[in-house]
Amino acid sequence: MLAKPDNVFDRTAEWAALARFAGSPAASARFGVVSGRRRQGKTFLLDALARATGGFYFAATEDTELESLRRFGRALAARAGTGGEFQLHGWEDALRQLYAVVPDGLIIIDELPYLLAASPALASQLQQVLDPGGLARETTSKLLVCGSAMAVMGSLLSGNAPLRGRASLELVVPPMDYRTAAEFWGVIDQPELAVLLHSVVGGTPAYRHEFVHSDAPADLADFGDWVVRTVLNPAVPLFREARYLLAEETGARDTPLYHGVLGAIALGHNTRGGIAGYLERPSTNISHPLTVLEDCGLVSKEPDAFRTGRSTYRIAEPLITFYSAVMRRNWSFLERGMAEQAWQAGQETFRSQVVGPHFEQLCREYALRNAVALFGEPPSTVAAGTVADPAARSQIQIDVAVLGTEGGVLSLGEAKWQQTMGLPHLDRLRRARDLLAAKGHRTSGTRLACYSGAGFTPDLRRVAEAENVLLVDLPALYAQP
Repeated sequence: MLAKPDNVFDRTAEWAALARFAGSPAASARFGVVSGRRRQGKTFLLDALARATGGFYFAATEDTELESLRRFGRALAARAGTGGEFQLHGWEDALRQLYAVVPDGLIIIDELPYLLAASPALASQLQQVLDPGGLARETTSKLLVCGSAMAVMGSLLSGNAPLRGRASLELVVPPMDYRTAAEFWGVIDQPELAVLLHSVVGGTPAYRHEFVHSDAPADLADFGDWVVRTVLNPAVPLFREARYLLAEETGARDTPLYHGVLGAIALGHNTRGGIAGYLERPSTNISHPLTVLEDCGLVSKEPDAFRTGRSTYRIAEPLITFYSAVMRRNWSFLERGMAEQAWQAGQETFRSQVVGPHFEQLCREYALRNAVALFGEPPSTVAAGTVADPAARSQIQIDVAVLGTEGGVLSLGEAKWQQTMGLPHLDRLRRARDLLAAKGHRTSGTRLACYSGAGFTPDLRRVAEAENVLLVDLPALYAQP
């Protein structure tokens, strides 16, 4: 198998999948699809793969069909060593020339959605090439297509789409997980700083160097200054990235409505009714933007672990949460170049509405990744949930609910970013466990868990040791698995 280049950080699983496809001797391995949100390093990976295999690589741009064909013709001529430009009469001709020039080896077409936007028939033409009797069957070439427009790439192989059933590789390149991102930014030994940083830039690799001039916070004390000199600085590309992401991914025409929906979610109004109420609009008015945001992967809809039919919405890109909760609300400062004032005004919102919920999400990810070691079996679901307490006429919020594959409740957890957790938190989890047992849930093996960014009281530590309560602090969250 191809060795992963030294300049490719992590991405071990993704590289292995690409290398297996590129080196597969199977005749059926002719076509693969790579997708993922923008800035995740897909192009970097595919370029490295093309270099390692000597493959043909073409990156599409947002052009007319004629200009795209001209660029493709120049790339083919360069590959053939003839110089100049192949004269191509449509994509059917282009594909015929492509397989003539590259009869074996790897072919990579990056940003396919740009080509499809100008030439919708291209998907059907690719189908004809890949079908029995098509050009691809007469060669040993393998074709990889890639794209960042998640809605387009998601529909490429679905339903009655022309290419459905043709791919032998469907690879999604996700953001780095929170621990890998901390290593990438060089803050793995500073877990509090790692959480704060991940709450802003998430696990998107491109934000580490290109978007901030390789500037990373030196330590916790430098974090606020780093935010001011990078994220809130109009001269730094990261400043406009959240708005560009929304425009690029959704093609939104009613931009204020989309920003309003994201702003509502970022501030904790994360149910359909809550979003509509915050925007003072009927629920029907927000259905379309929510669907579009889900389709392009910027928002995820997450079912309640214990209440059937109840879901909440979460922004999947931390930078958009930061923009919606902090930057957009303090834009009057930012547009005047007053970044320090904007940060001062937005810090409390950042801590409560951005970092707090983000920490809960990191704890769910921790529970999912370590479920077998912590709870004894792989989970079917790790999610937030609510448990009704009729006697108290209230609801108990469970931040980290881990459900087993056979219906048992493996764990109930509460997460607090800025609070030192004590016995009252544990009592609340005990009450939730009893209520769930009364409703018929299997809780005999349920392990209670407290996740805290500020630590635990001595009383809680003492009881936790006696009752096998899981305590997860920041060092544990970032410990080597």
